[in-house]
Amino acid sequence: MSGAATFRALHHGRAPGDPLVLPGPWDAASARVFAEAGFPALATPSAGIAASLGYADGRTPAPEMFAAVARIARAVDVPVSADVEDGYGLAPKELVDRLLEAGAVGCNLEDSHGGVLEDPRRQADFLAEVRAAAGDLLFVNARLDTFVHGGDDGGQAAGPAGGRAVGSAIGRAVGHAVGRAVEEAVERAALYVAAGADCVYPILAPVEALPALRAGIRGPVNVLARPGEGPSPAALGELGADRVTFGPGLQRRATAALREIAEGIGR
Repeated sequence: MSGAATFRALHHGRAPGDPLVLPGPWDAASARVFAEAGFPALATPSAGIAASLGYADGRTPAPEMFAAVARIARAVDVPVSADVEDGYGLAPKELVDRLLEAGAVGCNLEDSHGGVLEDPRRQADFLAEVRAAAGDLLFVNARLDTFVHGGDDGGQAAGPAGGRAVGSAIGRAVGHAVGRAVEEAVERAALYVAAGADCVYPILAPVEALPALRAGIRGPVNVLARPGEGPSPAALGELGADRVTFGPGLQRRATAALREIAEGIGR
């Protein structure tokens, strides 16, 4: 079984409350720590790697990001998925080739550029080209940014049906604004899954929206956990998460711990 097939299998057949937990290493040393702790796979955070390389989030040059992913993948024996932001403007085949050369078995691709949501059909076309170029060699996690950048589209629908009337059940359960973001996320997810995405990632979705997202989305759902602040991975699993990642949260906690150590030895 290939690394990608092994990684893909980890996402399926999860029991409620037992999501796939993927820590986010930012360098080879952190990757080894997580692998030695027994996690079956890892998922790099672009913001965490950016910080480790001295860049602001979203400012890492593509060659440096791929080089960092390669160092992480070489350091461990477990599958590694790479957050490659919006694909850095690379053609799908080149993007796939760079990921495979780095040793990644999966990728995270976001559907916004410069703070603006991409047209969902255009994004679906891009994902379909990535899938065609990769075949089964990459697990594609399609990030949905409707909870980050949505809500400013004048009420126009993102999905194929047109309109944006929020379903009364969703609106009552989570509120009108969140309900609109849920509907758009579900519509985008349907397009992305049809295009070949293996998983969808409604980043920053509020906890109360997770049951509606789970009910409306076909296939695995990735949820962001906030260590020490929000529900545990198990609790997120009970709410509908099949997979839990942490973004740059673990890198930031490690940096905070190092800051305390630095302050202590400087006295």
